[in-house]
Formats: sequence, C-alpha cells, structure tokens
Amino acid sequence: MRCIIANFAFNLTAREVTDAMSGVSPEPITGPSVQIGGQLYPAKQVGAVVTRQDRRDFTAGEVTRAMTRLGFTCHPAPPAAASGAVETASELLGKPTDG
Repeated sequence: MRCIIANFAFNLTAREVTDAMSGVSPEPITGPSVQIGGQLYPAKQVGAVVTRQDRRDFTAGEVTRAMTRLGFTCHPAPPAAASGAVETASELLGKPTDG
C-alpha cells in the first residue's frame, strides 16, 4: 500500500512492517503506539525503523495513519502521568501568600 510519511511515498505491506520490527525491542510508550506482532511500539520508533528516517522528520500521526491503513491496531497517547508533578512542584515552591 502506498503511504506518505514525511513527504516521501513508501510502498509498504503489513508483512514488511512486521519483518522490519521483528527482533526490535520496544521503547517506553510516551505517545501514540502501534501493536505489531503482540508487542506495543511507540509510533515514532516504528516510523524510524520502517522508513529509516530521522524521527524529527515525521509525526506520530503520519505513522499511525499509515499503520492503521495496513491493518495494525494503533493506540492514542497514554494519559499524562505528570499530574503528580504539578503538585510536587507546587509543594517545592510553596503556596502563594496573600499580599
């Protein structure tokens, strides 16, 4: 199937993607992800391996659209785990005082 990633056309098949990702260890999931062969990979990692392009050259959205069209299951970014960071920062900085 013809997919456009980072303004380049790629003719990809699900088999080629699966073969390219076999033996690749998944990185921690911090954004959108793609399920390939029972493993969950970050979309940017999949894009980098499959296209051999720098991750800064494409978006996770481009990769997830292409992978969805190829029949892979894609997941949105996990909920932000940083909510506790705001409370921690507030405690470290102290509460504002009234005038």
